[in-house]
Amino acid sequence: MFGEKKVLYSGMQATGTITLGNYLGALKNWVELSNDFPDYERFFGIMDLHSLTVRQNAAEFRKNARSFYAFYVAAGLDPEKNCIYYQSHVSAHAELAWILNCFTYMGELNRMTQFKDKSSKHSDNINAGLYTYPVLMAADILLFQADSIPVGVDQKQHVEICRDIATRFNNLYGDVFTIPNPYIPKGGAKIMSLQEPDRKMSKSDENQNATIFVLDDTDTIIRKFKRAVTDSETEIRYDEEKKPGISNLIDIYAVMTKKTREDVEKEFVGKGYGEFKLAVGEAVSSALKPMQQRYAELLTEKSYLDGFIKANDEKAQYFANKTLRKVQKKVGLTERIR
Repeated sequence: MFGEKKVLYSGMQATGTITLGNYLGALKNWVELSNDFPDYERFFGIMDLHSLTVRQNAAEFRKNARSFYAFYVAAGLDPEKNCIYYQSHVSAHAELAWILNCFTYMGELNRMTQFKDKSSKHSDNINAGLYTYPVLMAADILLFQADSIPVGVDQKQHVEICRDIATRFNNLYGDVFTIPNPYIPKGGAKIMSLQEPDRKMSKSDENQNATIFVLDDTDTIIRKFKRAVTDSETEIRYDEEKKPGISNLIDIYAVMTKKTREDVEKEFVGKGYGEFKLAVGEAVSSALKPMQQRYAELLTEKSYLDGFIKANDEKAQYFANKTLRKVQKKVGLTERIR
């Protein structure tokens, strides 16, 4: 839509600390996709507007957003080749979201399972932003005329409503939006809680032993894995239904060591859960250490990060505003005098 290049788009909420699940399920894949899709324009947002559906401490929130930017880069996303930007720095997100709200039906939003899940967890703060979250997400994607959206299976419903909104708008006003397709990376791992392996690993889990954070030190990582819930058997075998805890650890070890599940099972034939848990902890710690070191360096290089933030914000604004102006004209809003 913007030229000869197709567009890849994704992002992550800027709250709390990045977990191992965030890293393996999203960020690690983005780094690989930046190599697999070299001819695409690639945008990776720090989705701080989405984060406002939960009450934030202002100072801590700003610090976390900066931390996320540093870790995107530390994980291997080159800010010279990938547009890493802050969602709130591009006002077109909020402007397009309002317009798209007017083209989205209540029935569609009522079917969103994530709203139901989050409402049950935050019954004291069921706000309109949480309800219309999928519309802002649609605006994020459609602003950049994205062709491919790397998502987990649990986010597929949001891409579907985005496609529905875009199709509805295009049917009324012509070929305005690119219809995006969800892209679920084959190597993506869905990382589960270490204490409740039937639930996803979450940064908001009250049980700190359930979640590995990417900035945890070696001792903390190994201690958490040693306490991971498994089962009463002794065989290290992949079986999501009967052995969810061990299966989760196998997935983590496999991704960290670049092995298949079958390779992991063979490696630990005849070995106990204690030995396996220790090996998983050591593999995770070893893989995260270089990123932790680079992350610490980046936080001291203020001018280096600031330069990329400014340049990439401007690039994101340019792309987003081209779409926004076209949409505004289509719906009949008065053009600005420039």
